[in-house]
Amino acid sequence: MNTAPVKTVDVHAHVILPQVEQAVAGQPGLAEHRELDARRNGAESLAVSGRMVGERIPKLTQVPVRLAGMDAAGIDVQIVSPSPSHYHYWADEALAEEVCRLAGEGTAEHCAQAPDRLYGLGLVPLQHPSLMAKLLDHALGLGLKGVEISSHAPGAELSDPAYEPFWARAAESGAVVFLHPFGCTLDERLDRFYLSNIVGQPVENAVALSHLIFSGVLDRHPGLKVLAAHGGGYLPTHLGRADHGWRVRPEARGCAEPPSAYLGRIWFDSLVYEPAALRALVDAAGTSQVLLGSDFPFDMGVEDPLDRLHAAGLGRDASDAIRGGNAAALFDL
Repeated sequence: MNTAPVKTVDVHAHVILPQVEQAVAGQPGLAEHRELDARRNGAESLAVSGRMVGERIPKLTQVPVRLAGMDAAGIDVQIVSPSPSHYHYWADEALAEEVCRLAGEGTAEHCAQAPDRLYGLGLVPLQHPSLMAKLLDHALGLGLKGVEISSHAPGAELSDPAYEPFWARAAESGAVVFLHPFGCTLDERLDRFYLSNIVGQPVENAVALSHLIFSGVLDRHPGLKVLAAHGGGYLPTHLGRADHGWRVRPEARGCAEPPSAYLGRIWFDSLVYEPAALRALVDAAGTSQVLLGSDFPFDMGVEDPLDRLHAAGLGRDASDAIRGGNAAALFDL
């Protein structure tokens, strides 16, 4: 019988990799990508975000600073993923492959500086589905635990048949696919008040997960491990309408069961901020599907994920599972 204490695992933490940005600097498409980013976020939010990230560069790049932050928050282990700003889904095939290889290698090198405390995820290029399985294997070959993806690529949703080989390989390999949106297609409608993130991220989570559910991806690949950032956004606690639509609309019957049945096949981080929201997520998805997440070290993250977990009053067994037990099982730590 294993009586070792449960380690506390933060599954949502980021690293910035200068080598990725060096690779895309001056490339055709980067200026247009930045213009779109500016339209989506607005000048005021871009300026605030620039200062915020600049202040956090040591935490995002220096392992000793990261470890000190983890110690202060009571975190034993972090799952480190590249900053979503590194996706660069505008890149052509050759550049996209270079970006993903650099991201995986850089994350692996970062985590290797504290191998008992840091585990990493790589990237795959959603804009080039034919490369994704190969680059997933590259990430796994580096010792990474899986890959991080956004909610969509230009002109492509996660339900597109072109992604089937990737889902199949991810399920076969046991890799974790961390769904972390970056950019919302509502564009200028969200360009004030930081709505591009405050509203955009949970919208994109809900849309992407709905594509995976309604298209039958989770039916066809029952072993797939999808971990959704930001508590899955608006999806987990608003599935009554989806279930109703599944029952009354024939075109919504691409999945074998009502949409709410799939919450037990998806994992979610705990980054929902409020105790009542975390209890609602656990009620909807089940204790086994929720993992501790902080979004370290960005300002939309939290510095006290354990305090927020304890404030939900879920009981010791559930709290132990969420703070580390579920992550140990999902990531095979």
